[in-house]
Amino acid sequence: MRNALNWFELFVSDLPRAQRFYEQVLATRLKFEDFGGTPMAIFTEEGVAGALVKSPHRTPAADGALVYLNCTGTLDACLARVEQSGGKVVMPKTDIGDPGHIALVVDTEGNTVGLHSERQSG
Repeated sequence: MRNALNWFELFVSDLPRAQRFYEQVLATRLKFEDFGGTPMAIFTEEGVAGALVKSPHRTPAADGALVYLNCTGTLDACLARVEQSGGKVVMPKTDIGDPGHIALVVDTEGNTVGLHSERQSG
């Protein structure tokens, strides 16, 4: 089955700051690339891909599209790192039934981003 989403971009004002935030919160590494003069930090996990993007034509927004990043098995740890990484938890871990748990955070750039963890069996 195809994913409805195949790429996302989160727009940022300060790419190094935003990259540090996501690397710390998600305990992962993002790959810096310059795509035709547009600096990006690309999420390198398997599956749907996306990037942090610094563009003079776009600005971060708290009320735009809402993207949920995968934190399966690590949602509590990710949330514990949000504020120490410069962000803010705006909706704590919330049970959504069979699909698992979600939370909403505001990143260092002002974007609201969802975090999702699938329900763990056992």
